[in-house]
Amino acid sequence: MFKNLILSALCVFVFAEAVTAQNTVKAKKYKVRTVGFYNLENLFDTEDDITINDEASPIMEMSEGVRAEVYKKKLTSMARVIRKIGAEKSQSAPSILGICEVENRKVLEDLVNHPLLIEFDYGIEHYDSPDRRGIDTGLLYKKSDFRVLNSQSNELVIYDKSSGKRRYTRDQLVVTGELDGDKMSFIVNHWPSRSGGEQKSRASRVSAAALNQKAIDSLHSIDAMSKIFVMGDLNDDPTNKSVLVTLNAQKDRKDVKPQMIYNPYIQMLKDGFNTLAYRDSGNIFDQIMFTYPLLNEANQGGYRYYQANIYNPSFMTNKTGRYKGYPMRSFSDGTFTGGFSDHFPVFVYLVKEIEDSGKAQEK
Repeated sequence: MFKNLILSALCVFVFAEAVTAQNTVKAKKYKVRTVGFYNLENLFDTEDDITINDEASPIMEMSEGVRAEVYKKKLTSMARVIRKIGAEKSQSAPSILGICEVENRKVLEDLVNHPLLIEFDYGIEHYDSPDRRGIDTGLLYKKSDFRVLNSQSNELVIYDKSSGKRRYTRDQLVVTGELDGDKMSFIVNHWPSRSGGEQKSRASRVSAAALNQKAIDSLHSIDAMSKIFVMGDLNDDPTNKSVLVTLNAQKDRKDVKPQMIYNPYIQMLKDGFNTLAYRDSGNIFDQIMFTYPLLNEANQGGYRYYQANIYNPSFMTNKTGRYKGYPMRSFSDGTFTGGFSDHFPVFVYLVKEIEDSGKAQEK
């Protein structure tokens, strides 16, 4: 059963800080930004691309007469969700949104230009990957909030143990930029699936985690206090070897040191939260984790971490039947269900103090 996260709706946070010596109360005001990730579940266009295996996508399995209408409805479903991610506290769509399971840049352009999203003026970072299904990762960002400084695609090269042949999968997108002037980097992932079983496929995801660590180390070699986010559909839980051992992600903030990673979704998994159901078992494959400088304990300026969440409102959730409580997916048995995705989005709030709200008042 999926649990709902209850959030209060505030545009900015206002905290009261008692100053005992002066017997006054001072209020602080914070700017709020949302960083999210969402698996868009087979967001493919209606055209046959002979360079990839897109004919196996749900929309291409439909008759030509219905594809255009289904594609339009799919875009609307995705846009409807995206504009609401994190909006309860930030009062807007995410400033940064990592995405996966998209066919190409064209579908992202169609998405950000949808009437429900066009007001946010999203920019796009995307590269075609060699994945055999033709699906890619990407990053959407509000041009008003984020300025891209550098972007690259890191190729994950893995081989099938039994055949020795290369297994073509998704590249990892690494984007560095400035969020309201605060430099930070985002690594967007869609790690290899559990095809053949978790144990048989485990080594591929450990390799994916190792490639992430290589990117993190490279960023730390430039700045030891880099603010780095690792996000994506990892096809592993926060407690699996790839995350817990290879990335050395920590559950407790007190254990996080410089150049280490904090993963709030470890505790959320223990508390019974889920982003999807894999083989009738709840999992948190979708995660956002980040490096030490984003924690209060680092005493760094700029944005800092406030809260992690799973966006799982009632309208995105199955109400009855075998899949009650699971995400209401877009496609099932070759038909469009009118749903959204087989994954719930995840997001974190970042806050930055902007000014004192008025003068301190005497009691």
